[in-house]
Amino acid sequence: MPSNNYGGRRVYRGRKRSGGAGDSPLLRSVGRAAFFPLLFVYLELVLHISLGMNLKYGVIYMLFALSMGCLFSAITMPFHRKVNRVLVKVLALAVSLLYIVEIIAKKILQNFYSFSSLGMAAGNHLTDYTQVILSMVARNIPLILVLLLPAIFVIAFGNRVLRFPRTHVGFAGVMAGGMVIFHLLALGAVHLPWGGDLTPAQLYRVDTNLDDQVEQLGLVTMLRLDVKHQFVPAGTLLGDSFTGLPVIPSADPSDSAGEESQDPSASPTPSIDTSPNVMDVDLAAVASGTDNESIQWLANYFSSVTPTNKNEYTGMFEGYNVILFVLEGFSGYALDPELTPTLWKMANEGFVFQNYYTALHFTSTSNGECQTLLGLYPKNGNPATMSRTGQLGTNAYFSLAQQLGREGYELLGYHDNQDMYGRAASHTNLGYTWKQYVPGHNGESGTLLCEENAAGTDRLWPQRDRYMVEVSVDDYIHQDTPFHVYYLTVSGHTNYGWNRVASQYRDLVSDLPYSEKTQAYVAAAAIEVDRAMQALLDELEAAGKLENTLIVATGDHIPYADVDVLEELAGRPFGSSEDLEYLRESAIDFDVYKNTLIMWSASMDQPVEVDKVCCQVDILPTVSNLLGLEYDSRMLAGSDILSDSEGLVVFSSRCWQSDRGFYNRFTQTFTPAEGVTMTEREQEEYVTAMRRLVAYKLDSTDLIIENDFYDYVFGQDGE
Repeated sequence: MPSNNYGGRRVYRGRKRSGGAGDSPLLRSVGRAAFFPLLFVYLELVLHISLGMNLKYGVIYMLFALSMGCLFSAITMPFHRKVNRVLVKVLALAVSLLYIVEIIAKKILQNFYSFSSLGMAAGNHLTDYTQVILSMVARNIPLILVLLLPAIFVIAFGNRVLRFPRTHVGFAGVMAGGMVIFHLLALGAVHLPWGGDLTPAQLYRVDTNLDDQVEQLGLVTMLRLDVKHQFVPAGTLLGDSFTGLPVIPSADPSDSAGEESQDPSASPTPSIDTSPNVMDVDLAAVASGTDNESIQWLANYFSSVTPTNKNEYTGMFEGYNVILFVLEGFSGYALDPELTPTLWKMANEGFVFQNYYTALHFTSTSNGECQTLLGLYPKNGNPATMSRTGQLGTNAYFSLAQQLGREGYELLGYHDNQDMYGRAASHTNLGYTWKQYVPGHNGESGTLLCEENAAGTDRLWPQRDRYMVEVSVDDYIHQDTPFHVYYLTVSGHTNYGWNRVASQYRDLVSDLPYSEKTQAYVAAAAIEVDRAMQALLDELEAAGKLENTLIVATGDHIPYADVDVLEELAGRPFGSSEDLEYLRESAIDFDVYKNTLIMWSASMDQPVEVDKVCCQVDILPTVSNLLGLEYDSRMLAGSDILSDSEGLVVFSSRCWQSDRGFYNRFTQTFTPAEGVTMTEREQEEYVTAMRRLVAYKLDSTDLIIENDFYDYVFGQDGE
């Protein structure tokens, strides 16, 4: 570069260094101001597109994204350059990682997770699932890189392009004003007359239905509302007061004259008690005797519910021992008369439920237990219902444990895993003497003996369910008092490969016409359970207690992260691979949830086939009736499968299947079941009434738990 020397000073002549348009302070400020709003819009769009969500709500979640982005821009402008630089880079990376974590959680667990669920997640020993997490991350590296692109850009080139100088505080104030304006515009969009069973306006005021909140309002808004609801109570989808339960139209619309017009030959046998399964509870007095609006609402709702009736099976197993299994990741599609002879026999020689479903609900296993143990649909959001009962010490008056405990039964429960979802509290609260693995106290009093490595320092994973049965059976098998035992298994847990459980049976499944993953699933989730069940039956028979024991077994949920396994076993598709990966209920075949319910006793002479549609919430009232227990069928979400009531399965998305047909919440269409004929008007009346009933069944659980409704009604006499 040419220069001259004037008086000892060297003066350089040449061009002034220029970064182009980026050197303009105004342009740099605009670029910095736009970075976070554009980042949030970008991340929301990538999330929605990658997960196949409905884009029609884009105006809502993009406006909320712009609002949040303006806030982030405002707080990264008024400081010293070095501080601004660090803030922008750290926040950009943190926000991007947040979206990545949520997408991975959705793909593995089929749920988004809010901040309020972090405590539950931290307590769930996620190291047990390291392989599953790493595998899912590896499969989604391209998507992760796409989500990280803006953060990578600002980290690599931000110093050169944006420079991050301190901005006049007024500019930050403009961004704060933009936050308010975009937020108000988003609220206006929320309250537009959107159609559908769940609208943005409804979702904006509740702390449930997180998937729908993310789809319609955006991930960042779901998380913001979660924080808000830690301080301000959430609303409900039900409304503040009970508005009445519509009358469900008769299954036979032509039968309007009632029972008198029926063929006398169809009347119940006089010797069979067909009175309603209700208790002597004055629900009107309950409603009028309290200022608690939630208890009033519940009492009015339950008083309007039609109870189920006793039937020819009432008391069939009165006084029997009861052993209940909830089987991890179990599907009846894996049963085989040669590979799983014990389960096959029990599934086909007891009560045979042809249309049984294990619908997937929030928090999978825990709320699979909620349905089975409480007879209630779980809250579709945090806190997880089953865990919450333990936190609050809620009176689960109709749980099998508490019903049989009042009858003098010995109550024991076992799980061959650590304390996840707070089971030590919730299951003890139910009344079980609860035994599970406790690190450092393996097999000591009050804990379950689990298999450890040779050094005795680490629990082996996964545990063998047969081993759990074998080390626990002596706790109850030889006693004189009747017993109720609950087993929660773990051998069938994903991911499926030749682990220590599946490898035991590799030679039995190696010739099956399936992939190795499916072979391993059959080995771990079906054959191991079969061997555990056979070991139990052998012990019961040797002790002379097989004939007077009722055994009930259900899956907690399908292997939802591995639906391709079910497609192989069923020999049919259930939807596209992408839809199945997320169990996107708007596009899948709901028969993917079809399962096998075992309800069997050696004392049964012949099988009883049941065609009624049914699911997990129906187990508790059905077993209660079989045992001849006094319970109130109005106060449970499920109903006695063996009664004359209509069958119903409610899915997490609020789609539902009844004996009369299937309702698709996403398309708002009803498809009558085979052989069912309904006029358009009859369909409309039926769907309108059933949609209201479904909403009550789903959304009343949280009111029951949070207000300890059963304790309010039965507390004084419930001991």
